[in-house]
Amino acid sequence: MKIAVVGTGYVGLVAGACLAETGNQVACADIDRAKIDRLNAGEIPIYEPGLEPLVERNLREGRLSFTTDVSAAVAAAEVVFIAVGTPPGEDGSADLKHVLAVAETIGRSMPDDGPEKIVITKSTVPVGTANKVRDAIRRHTARRFHVCSNPEFLKEGAAVQDFMKPDRVVVGVDSEHARDRLAELYAPFVRTGNPVLFMDIASAEITKYAANAMLATRISFMNTIAALCEAVGADVGEVRRGIGSDERIGPAFLFAGIGYGGSCFPKDVKALVHTLCECGVDPAILEGVEKVNAQQKGVLVERVTERFGADLSGRTFAVWGLAFKPETDDMREAPSLTIVRRLCEAGATVRAHDPEAGHEAERHFADLLAGGALELCPRNYDCLPGADALLVLTEWAPYRVPDFDRIRAGLAQPVVFDGRNLWDPARMREMGFEYVSVGRAPAYPPPSVVPARPAVAGAAS
Repeated sequence: MKIAVVGTGYVGLVAGACLAETGNQVACADIDRAKIDRLNAGEIPIYEPGLEPLVERNLREGRLSFTTDVSAAVAAAEVVFIAVGTPPGEDGSADLKHVLAVAETIGRSMPDDGPEKIVITKSTVPVGTANKVRDAIRRHTARRFHVCSNPEFLKEGAAVQDFMKPDRVVVGVDSEHARDRLAELYAPFVRTGNPVLFMDIASAEITKYAANAMLATRISFMNTIAALCEAVGADVGEVRRGIGSDERIGPAFLFAGIGYGGSCFPKDVKALVHTLCECGVDPAILEGVEKVNAQQKGVLVERVTERFGADLSGRTFAVWGLAFKPETDDMREAPSLTIVRRLCEAGATVRAHDPEAGHEAERHFADLLAGGALELCPRNYDCLPGADALLVLTEWAPYRVPDFDRIRAGLAQPVVFDGRNLWDPARMREMGFEYVSVGRAPAYPPPSVVPARPAVAGAAS
C-alpha cells in the first residue's frame, strides 16, 4: 500500500519504518525541515533500540522516504496516519491543534480520483477526536473517505519489537472498506495469531487512555503499598511476589520506585481526568494516582535530608540514571528532574551519568550546569569520587551488576539510595553499605565496618 505518516516524532517514525519493513511504500512527512534533512541523511533524532538499522535499510531499498511536502505525501497515499503531538493544555486536556491542522491539509490535498482514502488517528487523542477530524476534512472535499482510530501501544525502549510483534492491534473503524484494508495492512504483524481487535471508533479512542491509566494506577498503588511496608517493617518485594502470582493480577507494573514519567502516562492520565470531568464522571481514582506519583518523586530526597540534614551545602551526590526509564533518552516528566533539582536547591552539588540521556539533560538542566551545581559525567564511576552518597534513579542494565568494591572505594562514605530497588538489602549490608531503597527496611553495615562520619552542622542525628 501507499502510506503517508504525518509526523516524524516517536510514534510516526517507528510506525513509518515498521510499515515500510513489510513492503509498503511509506512517506513520512513533517514540516520540520531540519529533522527531515537529518532523517534523509540517516540520522535518527531519538534513541530507540533497533530503529536506526530499520530506517537505514528501508531508505536504502526505497520503501521509506522523508519529506516536508505534507500535501504531496497525503495526495499520493491510500492510507494516511496522523501521528503528530497532542501536548497537554493548561487544564490537562489534549491539545488537538496539530491533529486538526493535519486534517485540514488532508481535506485540501484530496485528489479528484483514485482509491478512497483511509485517515487514521495514530496520535493519542481523547474520545470524539475522530468526529472532529472528519468534520475538518469535509470542509474541503466532497469525496468519500474513511476515518479510523488506531492507537499505539509502544513501550519506549521496545517500540520496534512492540510494533512488529504486537500483543494486539486495536482499530476503530467506520466502514467495512476500512476494516478490510486495515486487516490486510496489519496481517504481516499478527501471523502468530495475536488479535486485530476491530471496534467502534469511540471505544478505540478510550482504550488507549484506559490502558495507560490502568498501568499508571498499578504503579501508584504499589508505591502506596511500599509506604505501608516501610511503616510496618514489611518488604514490598515480597508483597509484589505474593499478589503478582495471582493470575487475576499478574506481575507486570507492580514494582515500587520513585514514580512514573515519560511522554505518555503523565499526559494521558491528566487528559483522561479532564475527559471524565467533562462527561460528569467522578475522576477521584485517577486524581489519587496523580497525587501519589507526584509525592513519590520526592521520596528519595526526603530520605537524603533525613540522613544528611535539610541544608545540603557542601555535600556532593552521585546520580546514576536520568531518563525516565532504561533504553530511552526521554527525560520528559522523569523523576530525575524533581530529584536532581531539589538536591541542588538544598545546596548540594550533583554529578550525574546516563548512558543515553546526556543531551536531554543538557537541555533540561541548562541552568544547573551553567551555575556549576550539576556535572554530567561520561562514565557512571566518574560520578563517585568523594561523593557523600550514590542515588540510583534509572534501572539501566549496566547499573544492575556493578563493581561494588569500586563504588565503596569511590564514595566518601558507603551510602546508597536506590530508587529502583536494584539490589538486595541483606547483600548490601554484608558488603558494608548503608542502603536505603523503596518499600523495604533500610540496611546498615555490621558494626565492624561502620565508617566514621564527620560531624556536619545541621546534619540529622
